[in-house]
Amino acid sequence: MTDQETKIVSAVSASSGFARRELLKGLVSGVALSQAAVAWGANTKSIFPATSEAPLHYASLLDVARLIKGGDLRSTELTQLLLDRIEVVDGSLHGYVTLMADQAMDSARLAEAEILAGRYKGPLHGVPIGIKDLCFTQGVPTMAGTKVLSNFIPEYDATVVAKLKAAGAVILGKLTLCEGAHGPYNPELEVPVNPWNAKRWSGVSSSGNGVATAAGLCFGSVGTDTGGSIRYPSAVNGCVGLKPTYGRVSRYGVFALAESMDHVGPITANVADNALLLEVLAGSGNLSFSRIRSFSTSR
Repeated sequence: MTDQETKIVSAVSASSGFARRELLKGLVSGVALSQAAVAWGANTKSIFPATSEAPLHYASLLDVARLIKGGDLRSTELTQLLLDRIEVVDGSLHGYVTLMADQAMDSARLAEAEILAGRYKGPLHGVPIGIKDLCFTQGVPTMAGTKVLSNFIPEYDATVVAKLKAAGAVILGKLTLCEGAHGPYNPELEVPVNPWNAKRWSGVSSSGNGVATAAGLCFGSVGTDTGGSIRYPSAVNGCVGLKPTYGRVSRYGVFALAESMDHVGPITANVADNALLLEVLAGSGNLSFSRIRSFSTSR
């Protein structure tokens, strides 16, 4: 969300009588700030181009992080907006296989309290993120695109999930993939749909990541890539995906397809967001099967 967008949200709220929360909630269904500006008054000169559309769910990870840090946007507010949007549009897109709505709101409330108490953890603090359902999530089903694992509930988090939680991220849910991250989709599960054209390909095993990230159902996601499973969904859905150097990001707690070729990496709306998410994911800890001990995108 740009400075202009922030200004107009505040201005419309102040001048039209709409509560800020009501105004932002309207953006979930795709209402543009330029449309909201009409309520500001026909005789008022708009500071946002009348032809531009910038729903909050399409804002960059970096922009919403700045708003949260500055106190202009609450994590609970943003998380509920995305959960509402998922309820509206994901029934036809199938980006998520498991939605963690209650856990997400609990995490958002915790993040909000920490930020208000001056314990800001960094740019992912309070920001909603999606996780490919190949990564273990403690207490939440991890199906790996199969039915046989539909009742598998891990007792611990994958390292990448633990890192996101430590950074204060809000995990919205688990994203759909093809069966076992290889081959066709399980016939009993839904197939992700390209949000720009339902007749177009949505990608391979991280297709749920590509669809959810492109459709504004999360502000970034964690996928895996063995033979193109981050890169293809990112390309066809209009996202930025990175297959990191082998060992740069821990594979611990992630179902393997080909252990010597598997990579875990970020899918985001743009390059800056991708670097930001990689900064948090990088580094393996002591439990990784393959690791590079330290990493910084600032070098």
